[in-house]
Amino acid sequence: MEQLKNKNHSYDAVVVGGGMVGAATAIGLAQLGLTVAVVEAFAPKAYESSQPLDLRVSAISAASEELLSRLGALKFLKTMRQVAYKGLETWELDGCITQFHSDQIGASHLGHIVENRLIQLSLWERITQLDNISLYCPVKINQLQRSHGDDAIDVSLEDGHVFSTKLLIGADGANSYVRQWANIGITGWDYAQSAMLINIETGSDEQDVTWQQFTPQGPRSLLPLPGKNASLVWYDDANRIAQLSQLNNTALKKQIDQHFPERLERDFTVVNKASFKLTRRHAQRYYSDNIVILGDAAHTINPLAGQGVNLGFKDVDALITTIESQLHNESGWWNSEVLKQYQGCRYRDNQLMMSAMDMFYASFSNDILPLKLLRNSALKLANIDSPIKKYVLKYAMGF
Repeated sequence: MEQLKNKNHSYDAVVVGGGMVGAATAIGLAQLGLTVAVVEAFAPKAYESSQPLDLRVSAISAASEELLSRLGALKFLKTMRQVAYKGLETWELDGCITQFHSDQIGASHLGHIVENRLIQLSLWERITQLDNISLYCPVKINQLQRSHGDDAIDVSLEDGHVFSTKLLIGADGANSYVRQWANIGITGWDYAQSAMLINIETGSDEQDVTWQQFTPQGPRSLLPLPGKNASLVWYDDANRIAQLSQLNNTALKKQIDQHFPERLERDFTVVNKASFKLTRRHAQRYYSDNIVILGDAAHTINPLAGQGVNLGFKDVDALITTIESQLHNESGWWNSEVLKQYQGCRYRDNQLMMSAMDMFYASFSNDILPLKLLRNSALKLANIDSPIKKYVLKYAMGF
């Protein structure tokens, strides 16, 4: 392959993907004094308070909020809409419920429900304040190539920009181009289920508890949204979700009334909806020579507990911390031994979370009576105030 010509710049790190995880990574590295380029194909739509609520939202944990604060992005996020949630509740049968609340550990809240786009916008606003970050958008990668005899990677963009970097960072999602180019394999599977996201307008004031009821067909969940709004998540057989997706909003409301728990007030209107298939993917490793991947490029998880973006932010925190500790490494902070340390910080934790979600998914996906009684007894037992419950609650907050 012919070597790339006309390299017009060199960066310490190039982040492919300017979403929540990629933008956070770029800021963290720039705050260490490194020069960083971010390559993103699509710019997020600017924020206006009058806009309809997006369907894609995340439950940002308290630990993720701390990271955003250290990155200098939380102050921008606070100027946009969001809602704090104080409680987490899970049950299958009435009377067998597990309830977590921030009051149990003396915290003001467990986290915030925020639209993904607004998190990205707050990070991009912070990027504009840092002179050592260059943002290339909207543009895609044209070619990647290792420099001959050089410890670097050459990056060619479709708009003609060409530059080199010591560390190429893949934060470009589940179908990561960087991961594939680096020949990093994945293990995983498609779940038999899909999920439907449904934004509704409610008759009640803003809520502060997110809840989830398990059914043999899949969970039924509610996430509070700002104002008199909420997000419903309907997990079910992929064919069933496909059928529901064809319904108009009035017909969909009738199905929600029939299949969601009585706890959901019936004075609501369906505003918007979308669906997606559930998949599990885990990269066989998180690094190669001069390359590291994180976030969805490294792992996608069953969204049962809404931990996807929080795991991604934990990756960001670990990568920044690892590189910071190795900035004066004579062999280079970007070398494989350093990247191996980052993988050691995150691989097992991500694997454990993915396996835990799969265990919940499998155990609640059948209607066998003995297992049903066992799991509901476990939920009831888990609701007893104890040091273990407080530990689980703090883990859910990301600590």
